[in-house]
Amino acid sequence: MAGMFNGEGSSSVTSSPLQLFPWSLSPGIGSPYPFLRELKSEERGLCLIHLLLACANQVAIGNIENANVGLEQISHLASPDGDTMQRIAAYFTEALADRILKSWPGLHKALNSTKILSVPEEILAQRLFFELCPFLKLAYVITNQAIIEAMEGERMIHIIDFKSCEPAQWINLLQTLKDRPDGPPHVRITGIHEQKEVLEQMAVRLTEEAEKWDIPFQFTPVVSKLENLDLESLRVKTGEALAVSSVLELHTILATDDDKTKTSPSASKNLQKLLRMKQRTLGEWLETDSLQVFSSSPDSASVCSPSGLNPSQKMNSFLNALWGLSPKVMVITEQESNLNGSGLMERVLEALNFYAALFDCLESTVSRSSIERQRVEKMLLGEEIKNIIACEGAERRERHEKLEKWIVRFESVGFGRVGLSYNSMFLGNRLLQSNGYDGYKIKEENGFLFICWQDRPLFSVSAWGFQRQS
Repeated sequence: MAGMFNGEGSSSVTSSPLQLFPWSLSPGIGSPYPFLRELKSEERGLCLIHLLLACANQVAIGNIENANVGLEQISHLASPDGDTMQRIAAYFTEALADRILKSWPGLHKALNSTKILSVPEEILAQRLFFELCPFLKLAYVITNQAIIEAMEGERMIHIIDFKSCEPAQWINLLQTLKDRPDGPPHVRITGIHEQKEVLEQMAVRLTEEAEKWDIPFQFTPVVSKLENLDLESLRVKTGEALAVSSVLELHTILATDDDKTKTSPSASKNLQKLLRMKQRTLGEWLETDSLQVFSSSPDSASVCSPSGLNPSQKMNSFLNALWGLSPKVMVITEQESNLNGSGLMERVLEALNFYAALFDCLESTVSRSSIERQRVEKMLLGEEIKNIIACEGAERRERHEKLEKWIVRFESVGFGRVGLSYNSMFLGNRLLQSNGYDGYKIKEENGFLFICWQDRPLFSVSAWGFQRQS
């Protein structure tokens, strides 16, 4: 019955699980375990990519029997404490399995009824990611420099901080503002977060620092999810210059009006190409075939007009309301990946490429046995992967889009580009060099900055300003 489904991807009613998964990894006659022990890391990684894509395709078309065989085979190779590809495979299979379980809502709810990720655990995972990798540090440094430059000469500064949970960013800003020749300005930060206790901790820490440096300061907490935020209630006082900071948060508002799962012909064609490709090293695959696959994905096509965007009335309304506040500068950091496609296979392919780079960063800087690394991978990156693959509709919050699409969104509602300065790039590079962060780079393009691992852009930072419409 499962083999009769004919939706995303391709399938045949006569296809058997062993035909779809060429590596037979099940115990029995001719046990594969000696073979597995002899596999080199890159050979095993390539094998896992084949199996993951084949399994994801079966999940996409609703063939549960074949998907189950694929998950069982992958389990012999994947490991949450192995090498980069083993770890990625462990979290992707968990996400695919979770998607299957959602077909039985009662079973899914029963199995997850006690699995609650507490607020302290979530904040801990974000803090560990901040400490282990330089991405958030760089985003904060670049954001602060753009705000400082835009607010030169202003005596009353109001900053709206979306998902306000990291005091280190604003402590750094306050330190810079206290050294102004004409004295520090009055600073008001409106912190947005869905957890009251997080905002309370922010208020205590920042108020202590401001008092220590004799800076007039006010922290205004707003307990709300970003998508439920009433921007009109965040009144800007007369004489205040407004800045907005959003670090890896704005994409959560994206929600398409029609989110029916479908596939594109190019996604299916790319999948079949990958399943037929000859043996080669994982490194060669990531440098060649993966680039071809992702560059030809519909979601990664060049966006020249709003027609290339997934429609989102909620995002348009939010940005229009934000424009109505007349911010002097708005600095946005987002993942440089296209993970807002409606088709599962499109998202799996792009997510494999994006998260392979993130896991590789951790592999290069933190030991495999590190508890801190495992927490980041499980509680932060693993949860993001699960949300991207297992969820649909309003439940799917991790809707990353590349900068080229954000440019269209911002300019369409009236925001103008504010080029990030040489100083922003200089401070970012100095942070990398002084902390010995090898392999990380900052690239500038048309006034925007991209934070890269090797030559792969992973995050974009852009600055925008209120532009009066004619």
